[in-house]
Amino acid sequence: MTAQFESSIKHIPYSQERVYNKLSDLNNIASIQEHMDSLKGKLEGKLEDLTFDRDSLTIKVQGISLTLRIIEREPMKCIKFEGEQSPIPLNLWIQILPVTEEEAKLKTTIRAEVNMFMKTMVSKPLQDGVEKLAEMLAAISY
Repeated sequence: MTAQFESSIKHIPYSQERVYNKLSDLNNIASIQEHMDSLKGKLEGKLEDLTFDRDSLTIKVQGISLTLRIIEREPMKCIKFEGEQSPIPLNLWIQILPVTEEEAKLKTTIRAEVNMFMKTMVSKPLQDGVEKLAEMLAAISY
């Protein structure tokens, strides 16, 4: 069974191009690494580690590591990730749309393959996760 979780739409005071260019090369998010302690506080101690390279991001949350690898880049609009070594098969999209020349909006979506039993267990954590991710992306200085 496929379950889909979407964040609310976040407005970002930067152009669609700047947001896309920063997020499409994960090396550009080194600033997040510098703010790990404050991120850990905001995520109530759930975030334990964060590592990345150009095409992948590994997050360790409550003892579980999850690697997300970029599988598709649609210039200026969307970055698609696929979970590797994930407890459940999942995909993540970061969608970026222009609002004005200097403002964009962003939404994150997770689609996971889970059975009915698992869906009840993972729905809240995945919905919370997709929302926290969108909030974190909206807070980055582009």
